[in-house]
Amino acid sequence: MYANKYFSELNKVLNKIQSTQLENIKSAANIIVETSLNGRNIYAFGCNHAGLLAQELFYRSGGLAIINPILAPGLALDVFPVTLTTDMERLEGYGEAIVTQFGLQKGDVLIIHSVSGRNNVTIDMAIKARKLGVKVISLTNLEYSSRVVSRHKSGKRLFEVSDLVLDNCGCLGDAAVEVDGLSQKVAPTSTAAGAAILNALVAEVVGLFVEKGHTPPVFISSNVDAGDDHNEKMLKKYKMNIKYI
Repeated sequence: MYANKYFSELNKVLNKIQSTQLENIKSAANIIVETSLNGRNIYAFGCNHAGLLAQELFYRSGGLAIINPILAPGLALDVFPVTLTTDMERLEGYGEAIVTQFGLQKGDVLIIHSVSGRNNVTIDMAIKARKLGVKVISLTNLEYSSRVVSRHKSGKRLFEVSDLVLDNCGCLGDAAVEVDGLSQKVAPTSTAAGAAILNALVAEVVGLFVEKGHTPPVFISSNVDAGDDHNEKMLKKYKMNIKYI
């Protein structure tokens, strides 16, 4: 079955992530915890499908209350025609405007997800953010990105303008399954693998909060008893670092 092929390929990717990315995940967790304890803010961003992982990180049970998604106009999958998002992520200068308008400041953290890491918006955001003193953690596909040419005027790709890189360990083009009689591979791994990396990062962050003697800023399901009360306390306690309500 082709479904089994996909699970097999995805398991290979996940195993590679576990064997190669744990130190960087730990480093990213340390950055996030230090940033939070210093009273600064954590943001997450991605264009079109990459943006799904920015949404994965915020306002959900078992997730961190302090992750702020950057949902900039023209870059999410609610745009019609959706092909506009492809043009928008290549738009020069828009990324700088996003960083400015969303108010990122020195001491903040910006998590950027881009599989290819070659387009203008994410690279502009990373460069602008770092100039402001923001730590940039990128989630990308190093094999893919290393084999494509940047569309940015600097000639740099996202992994080359980041403070810390998390590799989703996927393949060139992202799609992983070969179908007999078809030249194009299908079934991408980046969303599943990226979500696994980021949720592993969440777990590591929470563990560090507990180790340091702090109550971690975690939401629980609003559909379990006492969920609403707990989440309301989190929203109040961290209201200065929550920008999405």
